[in-house]
Amino acid sequence: MEQVITAMADALFITSKIGKIKKVNHAAQKLFGYSEEELINQPISLIIDDHQLLIPGIDQHSYFQKNFHNFEVVCRTKTREKRLIAFSCSVIPKKIKELEDIVYIGRDITARQHREQRTSTQYAITRILSESQSVKQVIPQILQSICQNLEWDLGELWTPSQYIGTSVQGHSINAVLRCVEIWSSRVISVREFKAITWQTTYTPGVGLPGRIWIRRLPLWIQDITEDGDTRRSQFAAEAGLHAAFGFPILDDSEILGVMVFFNRDVQPKDKDLLQMVGSIGSQIAQFIKRKQAEDALIESEERYRDLFENANDLIQSVNPSGRFLYVNRAWRETLGYSEAEIANMNVFDIIHPEFKQHYLQRFYRVLSGEKFVQVKAAFVTKDGQTIFLEGNINCKFIEGHPVATRGIFRNVTQRLAAEEALRHQQEETQRFLLNILPVAISKPLKEEPADIAEDFADVTVLFADIVGFTEIATSLSAIQLVNLLNPIFSAFARLTEQHGLQRIKTINDAYMVVGGLPTRRPDHAQAIAQMALHMQTAIALFNTKNNQNFSIRIGIHSGTVAAGVIDLNNFTYDLWGDTVNIASCMESQGIAGKIQVTEDTYKCLYDQFLFEKRGEIEVKSKGKMTTYLLIGRKG
Repeated sequence: MEQVITAMADALFITSKIGKIKKVNHAAQKLFGYSEEELINQPISLIIDDHQLLIPGIDQHSYFQKNFHNFEVVCRTKTREKRLIAFSCSVIPKKIKELEDIVYIGRDITARQHREQRTSTQYAITRILSESQSVKQVIPQILQSICQNLEWDLGELWTPSQYIGTSVQGHSINAVLRCVEIWSSRVISVREFKAITWQTTYTPGVGLPGRIWIRRLPLWIQDITEDGDTRRSQFAAEAGLHAAFGFPILDDSEILGVMVFFNRDVQPKDKDLLQMVGSIGSQIAQFIKRKQAEDALIESEERYRDLFENANDLIQSVNPSGRFLYVNRAWRETLGYSEAEIANMNVFDIIHPEFKQHYLQRFYRVLSGEKFVQVKAAFVTKDGQTIFLEGNINCKFIEGHPVATRGIFRNVTQRLAAEEALRHQQEETQRFLLNILPVAISKPLKEEPADIAEDFADVTVLFADIVGFTEIATSLSAIQLVNLLNPIFSAFARLTEQHGLQRIKTINDAYMVVGGLPTRRPDHAQAIAQMALHMQTAIALFNTKNNQNFSIRIGIHSGTVAAGVIDLNNFTYDLWGDTVNIASCMESQGIAGKIQVTEDTYKCLYDQFLFEKRGEIEVKSKGKMTTYLLIGRKG
């Protein structure tokens, strides 16, 4: 049995019923720093800090068995250092109750306690920094949180400025540090120590605050009363303060202040704690710099507040965390939120769910320095309505750090509703009349079908096709395909009407237009050429707005066609003849992103437009034909 007790890794004490130590093992001696001779016949209260809690158990056997089988208690080593010990206790029964012994088996869980304390401290500081609105609000909370979570008794903030925020570059020897904030526990009496602290100043290198300031590193003092600080050591001893540590509030090489903490106990250096508080100092510095930048931004934008308040556009300023810094009157009236509600809101609270992921990506890209001249978003009003917005977003940077995004939006909900209504109306119309019939054949429609067709000796036909769209379409649903093509063909339809041309048909992504019908206008080739150039521009704009990379291939030929209605029931209008076939060939054998025309069309346009000769290509049933690439308009 003696060998087992000696080899135990846990500390073992055997005491009498009244708590006098009768036996200890080697692990207990090592843990508490006492020799066996120093412990034998001593009360167990020698090592257990709060020995009063054991008194009921010693007096009442049943109470002890019920409440002290497993418990955690703060103990003291020979050097008076604290240790948290988890004890398992039991009573050794004897025939004579008064002679019963008590066995204590203890395990040191101090390291586990410190890990838990550091974790809870880091979490608390992060929460405080994320929720606080000002520097003066955050500093007292941080001092209190560090003291309470780590079980320290007093915390201070030292800075060379009136409060904190005025930075001092490099190792300034002219800085004079003053205490501007103190938090202390109610379990200590430090009134005189505080009074002296408010009156004390340190220069870099002097005292604990000054040494941290000059070193830019966390520092630990096992016992401040033996540290040689003639200004405060005596008063610290009178207040019962001993261990101390501190850390700089540091952003890169820029120091803003120093935090110092005191404890009633003498404590050995805790490297893990110093590493953690070094990180906390950096977090606090970043918070202060960000708040300074936000305050400066708000102050600078006050001059524009009247202008913003009277603007019809929705204007907002949001910090990098998404909280609103400012919204104008039009924003509040449109969305229906009060200023009090906005103060507690995040911009992502009002983004429509379908737009949230897209807006989040854009938001982070803006914070990285990217600018968006046109952004689409959907916000949800207080009463649950969805409004659609278009505008621009940019980011304000101070010393390379993003401090706020600024967005100016226009409410386009009504415009989009009108466009949707128009699109629906057009779809309904196309079900009845796929193409508007030329005036020249509107009268023959009342006659027999044989009389409807008519020859046109001088027209220009254009074919256009989106390159590679067939492959893209295989990976899209029908709805996705329509949504992708709709803005392109809507733009083409506007160009057709603008240039006085006639759309013949749209098949998948192919587009056919004719000039010279029905009025036999002499400038039909010029109108077709101008439209082709504008179609290239329309595709480029679509790519920019929708992050696509489409290119269009266009072919043009001038000549004679037959035109007429091929379906009286659906009023379908079409063209026939070699001119149509050759124009289609110019497109199918053209070059992506280019406009290819025949020599006949070139002769109609060469004095007004710029061309590049391509050479000869093989055309079915026509042999080799000379073609040109339309580059642009002269002048």
